[in-house]
Amino acid sequence: MNKVLSPSIFMVFACLFFTACIKDTNFDQAEDIALTPVIELDLIYFNLQANRFFDTINSTQILTVRDTTEIRFLDDSMLQESLKRAEFYFKFTNSIPRDFQVDFQFLSELNDTTYVTATNVAQGTIATPVITEFTENVEGEGILSLTQAHKVVVSVTIPSSNENLEGTLNLKSKTTYFLEY
Repeated sequence: MNKVLSPSIFMVFACLFFTACIKDTNFDQAEDIALTPVIELDLIYFNLQANRFFDTINSTQILTVRDTTEIRFLDDSMLQESLKRAEFYFKFTNSIPRDFQVDFQFLSELNDTTYVTATNVAQGTIATPVITEFTENVEGEGILSLTQAHKVVVSVTIPSSNENLEGTLNLKSKTTYFLEY
């Protein structure tokens, strides 16, 4: 009885092997596969003390403070071709009793402006700092401009200042890049 059962089982498995998973397979679909990695990177951070907005030696207000950060990772040609969307997230914590205007200017290697964005930061107090969050999505034509940037200039502008002003303005930011290969 084992002799008759063994060839029958073998024949059933052979039929299943040759007909399973191959019948409706379309190998042309392999060209339509897209890898879509998402990359998150820290972008800019700072901790500005209120005294940065007043020159005690000359007793004058400093209404704008600027800082420049290089962003060389955007100069890779493969990244430029694959970048579909970028999302910038900025989180400000303000304990200075003043509102702020914050401008972000992305510059090329020759210092030409490639992309700009801005936000307002609400005033806070030392006892109750205020958190302001800002998200900037860049897609389409903006992506091409953004990938030409080699640095970003952050300008923080205060409407008025004096030598008794206290508190800090903190910024933490990150960028999320959405790629497609």
